[in-house]
Amino acid sequence: MKTSSPRKLKLGIIADPLDNQRAGVHVFTKELIAALIRQGKGEQLVLIRERYDPQLPVKQIVVPNIRLPIGFASLRLFFLVPYLLRKAGVNAVFEPAHFGPFNLPKRIKRLTMIHDLTPLLFPQYHRWHSQLLQKIFLPRILRRTDWVFTNSKHTAKDLAQFFPATTSKSTAIYLGRGEAFRPTRNDAVLRQYSLNKPYFISVGTIEPRKQLNTLLESYKTFCLNNNNWINLLIVGQKGWKTEEFDEALASHPFRDRIALSGYVPADHLPILYTHSQALIYPSEYEGFGLPIIEALACGTAVITADNSSLREIGEGSALFFPTGDAQALAQCMKEALATAYDSKKFIEHAARFSWGNTAQLFWQKVEEVE
Repeated sequence: MKTSSPRKLKLGIIADPLDNQRAGVHVFTKELIAALIRQGKGEQLVLIRERYDPQLPVKQIVVPNIRLPIGFASLRLFFLVPYLLRKAGVNAVFEPAHFGPFNLPKRIKRLTMIHDLTPLLFPQYHRWHSQLLQKIFLPRILRRTDWVFTNSKHTAKDLAQFFPATTSKSTAIYLGRGEAFRPTRNDAVLRQYSLNKPYFISVGTIEPRKQLNTLLESYKTFCLNNNNWINLLIVGQKGWKTEEFDEALASHPFRDRIALSGYVPADHLPILYTHSQALIYPSEYEGFGLPIIEALACGTAVITADNSSLREIGEGSALFFPTGDAQALAQCMKEALATAYDSKKFIEHAARFSWGNTAQLFWQKVEEVE
């Protein structure tokens, strides 16, 4: 009796983060897709996104997200996208931003990525509509999904605490570090940012969870107690609820030593890491903490808060301080300057985190579920 060969996996990816943001979920989506293409999976991918990229050698279905007050975003999310995915003949659909996928028949497997559960853990740091959407939709998404990916063991632990039913259908896959993140020096780029003195760097969206007020307070203490003139560069776009940060920055006694760059081009970031004295990452909670790996890959020292996944990712290379302790952070800043670090050790630590490994583990699990 002739048996039919197993069908070839065709994976739909809701790739909107490629077009509508620049933070961690954007990096994850971009790097995962690129790694899957390098591993020969490009012909099996179908991307749903807002804009077409002619440089990306995969099938792309463009569905613009028109910002209209008539509910088009909901129509797109719940009806247009599912319809187009069904029409494309996919076997499985992956949502890298954890809000979906929705409205698919049971024959199409649903896969979702949880980067963190901060809307549930720290609702005070999120806008009210973000909190509301998570409370309404996340339980339903996780109940209906066939498999959940998390970006660290700590995120998996949080997921199990809030949604115990997911423990039998979840996998932790670490994120990677981009190939561009290596020691890279370029004085011309530094001049573009008027960086003519040594500096600490902080990278991330400006929002309350990042604890940038703690950074400003510790930087004041550091400047008052140290003769070294070390500037502070804060890299990242403004997010939400930034009023307290804006006030603290405006009244800072060393405001002239603090620079805000906003978003910087991807090819500038390795240079800014490499030339800095240390990355300072005081966040109150992270699902993974990409800047830690990026900085270490550039041979740069890292100072970070001791919480969530940050110790899991930085253990053995980073300097840790108690979350929110400005005095302890200031002491770490002093220690970072006084210590002769082995940058090779940092680079070797970062090399353990590979997008190739991420993509390989991801695809293996998708095939098992499908």
